[in-house]
Amino acid sequence: MAPRLKAVTILIIAQIIVLIAALVFLMIRFPITIFFGLLLNLGVVLWILRKDKPPAYKLTWVVVVLSLPMIGGAVYLVFGDKRPTKKIAAYMYEHAIISTYLDSDKNVPDVSPAECGRMSSLFNYIRRASSFHAYQNTAIKYYELGEHMFEDMLAELSAAKKFIFLEYFIISKSGMWDEILEILLEKVKEGVDVRLIVDDLGSMMLFTGKYAAEIRAQGIKLIRFNPMRPFLQLFMNNRDHRKIMVIDGHTVFSGGANISDEYINRKQRFGVWKDTGLRLKGEAVWSYTLMFIEMWDTFCKKPDRITDYDSYRCCPSQSQETDGYVLPFGDTPLDREQLGEAIYIDMLNQAERYVYIFTPYLIISEYLVYALQTAAKRGIDVRIVTPGIPDKKIINRLTRAYYRYLLKAGVKIYEYTPGFMHAKSFVSDDKIAVVGTINLDYRSLYLHFECGTLLYNSSAVKEIMADAEKTIAESREVQAHESKVVILREFGDAILHLFSPLL
Repeated sequence: MAPRLKAVTILIIAQIIVLIAALVFLMIRFPITIFFGLLLNLGVVLWILRKDKPPAYKLTWVVVVLSLPMIGGAVYLVFGDKRPTKKIAAYMYEHAIISTYLDSDKNVPDVSPAECGRMSSLFNYIRRASSFHAYQNTAIKYYELGEHMFEDMLAELSAAKKFIFLEYFIISKSGMWDEILEILLEKVKEGVDVRLIVDDLGSMMLFTGKYAAEIRAQGIKLIRFNPMRPFLQLFMNNRDHRKIMVIDGHTVFSGGANISDEYINRKQRFGVWKDTGLRLKGEAVWSYTLMFIEMWDTFCKKPDRITDYDSYRCCPSQSQETDGYVLPFGDTPLDREQLGEAIYIDMLNQAERYVYIFTPYLIISEYLVYALQTAAKRGIDVRIVTPGIPDKKIINRLTRAYYRYLLKAGVKIYEYTPGFMHAKSFVSDDKIAVVGTINLDYRSLYLHFECGTLLYNSSAVKEIMADAEKTIAESREVQAHESKVVILREFGDAILHLFSPLL
């Protein structure tokens, strides 16, 4: 554990102990506070029940509050549904500005029912909910493994002339980062505008205050997203889980891979590390450029703000060959839309033949459980591939706890035998696919800033399908008898299920 993370953890635990001790002291010294504690618990429970939150999330907090008869309400007020920091809340203001640019974009193809069939309703929902819309004139390259994408990343970075934007959850001390950093420093010397956003929790091991200062001193503009502080605050859960690399406004790389050697299989932590990604070239890159800018302008110092958005837009001298529709989108925990979850559910509801899914974790709301079950029950071939070698044992136990409910409905589940499945992708009916950063767990679906790319009628969709078939052939199918009821295990799984929205 990094020294700073250890210090923050110790200080937070100390604050919890002091808080509980203070509450207990008040109740012993002034018994009337017990009455007020119970009254507060009742008020908090009613407040939780009226909130517009997933039922599982509300149930978890109701159980927590009622399990602590005298202090549960106070615990919720400290740890519960707190408002985000002013900086994070300012993101919504920036998104309103970005939305103006997205809404005024003239490079918008016709997504009417006549052109896109039922998919037009999903395109329209995404645009109304987030302002992101579909593009054409975009070339797409799909990567089955992180190391394949890394080769092209280096080539595109080396060719950069104007600017490089990078936004990653994890950047660790690694050969992968060393190679990228070497190019970035060369580009800075050439006058290229290089900007980097790293999540302060995900990249804490490398990006200490000292290291961040060194990076800035070499000319790279840097933001550490949502810095970890030693104070009790739930908004520390809002992490930047996105992976974005934009080069000169004409090329973007995105997908599941962070910047560390395990993501390109130079280091074996959990067998073969399976990640997927996309390279986009053309009009759709504009959405990712704006996605980065809104995050940057929210958290940067005022002199570093980007005000002339249009100067970062690339107008290719020749249009890319149209390859279906491409819709990049960003998902934020600060609005009332669970955009990623809604897109996944809509794909399951629209499916006519199959839906194949890659995910490292399977800790999902009842909405997604029902959507998966219903799709399987109406005859859709629903298959989910999870890791054969997990990275977190407790989370994997919770993932496996969901198997029984899905297998019973006819969903097929596979575990990736060669190693760890870190990819996050859906593919359906040879027509629709999503490749992005969004895991099937509460953190990705409800708490993190995420991104993804929706593809429709693109040749890349069939490549994703072929990769899914190949991966499934390398995986072990989970049999129904493996999820038979065992009382002690069921009891443990029930507890994990109850607290899964907080994991």
